[in-house]
Amino acid sequence: MSASSPRVAVVTGASRGIVRGIALELGTAGYKVYVLGRSSRGDNILLDDQRPVADGLDLTVESAAEEVTKRGGNGMAIPCDLNKDGEIERALEEIYENEKRLDVLVCSAYTTPPNCNLRSEFWTQGMEMWDALNGLGLRQVYAACQAAAPKMIETAKSQQSASSSTPPPLICLVSSFGGKSYTFNVAYGVGKAAKDRLAQDMSYQLEKYGVATTSIYPGLVRTEANLQMDVDGTWAEASGDLDLSQGETPAFSGRAVVKLASLPKKDMMARSGNVEVVAELGKEMGFTDVNGNLPASIRSLQYLLPNFVFPQVEKESGKPVPNWIKDNVPDILLPW
Repeated sequence: MSASSPRVAVVTGASRGIVRGIALELGTAGYKVYVLGRSSRGDNILLDDQRPVADGLDLTVESAAEEVTKRGGNGMAIPCDLNKDGEIERALEEIYENEKRLDVLVCSAYTTPPNCNLRSEFWTQGMEMWDALNGLGLRQVYAACQAAAPKMIETAKSQQSASSSTPPPLICLVSSFGGKSYTFNVAYGVGKAAKDRLAQDMSYQLEKYGVATTSIYPGLVRTEANLQMDVDGTWAEASGDLDLSQGETPAFSGRAVVKLASLPKKDMMARSGNVEVVAELGKEMGFTDVNGNLPASIRSLQYLLPNFVFPQVEKESGKPVPNWIKDNVPDILLPW
């Protein structure tokens, strides 16, 4: 990437969690990263819909932008409340006016559901659950894509004379396995499946303009909020007793996005609109998590048997599963 004209990325909801990790890895790769979100040092916005995290963490758009710059990129913080109509359009217009290009859009802004049982029946949750999960998490993702598409089309046009190895502009939606399999509740699954379909259907219309789309599935991730739940003693019940110590870091998803965004045009356009599992991309493209490990895909037997099947067998039989079985689980992916 040329230091004189770095690629430009916009990342929504990047003050914390998975998307903060994505923003930081884009910075490591040399991008100019615009970090969008509500959490700001300068605004007194009540954020009572965010999950608790450890004391002393500076999870703001400013701190994320500063870390992007420390890693070799150029971080730019734009505080904005994406729940408000017009905010994402205003931010993208400002960015494009300054940069005259938009290479990567990552959408994952999200609000925490209201204080009710996340796993309860949908008819008991009221519309508050739907609005929390799919207002910002889906409606504003669509708004961001709608506002960004013309700018990314213009960026693609400006690259028509470039080398065939030049990557195309990329819209990346952060989704989850809830789009394919029942997870938490009805509203959650519908929203994730809709994100996946959004990536797919946008790819049909954007293909002729040279703009790619993708939907990515992280696995179990050690976000700041999940780690705090573990400390508070609420993680086991909420997760079904999954082992968070074996989870992915947010950086792992970031490395996946960097790899996808660096693919030559022909290769990325061939997989445009697909759902991409972060762990499976790691195996395919040769990158690991920050500790050097390559986590198993959540749909792999290497993940499913130790986390779900073996504990149930041991509970029902009263006997441990032999180590020779545990140590030789094949990495076989279950079909969607």
